[in-house]
Amino acid sequence: MHNHDFGSAEQLAAYLGLIPVERQSGSSVLGRARMSKAGPARIRAVLYMAAVVGTRYNPHVKAVYERLLARGKSKMSSLGAAMRKLVHLCFGVIKTQQPYQHDYLKNA
Repeated sequence: MHNHDFGSAEQLAAYLGLIPVERQSGSSVLGRARMSKAGPARIRAVLYMAAVVGTRYNPHVKAVYERLLARGKSKMSSLGAAMRKLVHLCFGVIKTQQPYQHDYLKNA
């Protein structure tokens, strides 16, 4: 296991391969964006299942997922955003050393 120090939740999400990457060739953008899938696939697999459950039971994750679906995003793309939201929530808990608060709705 490697020791990584991440300064932000965005850096952690990028390491886990949860950032959207545009498919492009030259100056034209071809196709939909996809997840970068860099980093450990096993952690992404665990986050995927956690995000599936989170879209039903966690108010923060559910809000992100439903907002993107309402905007016409695909279920898979919305689940990717839900996975990133979970990473951000976990990062916040570890960084602040405070327990998760489900009723805390800043930037939900």
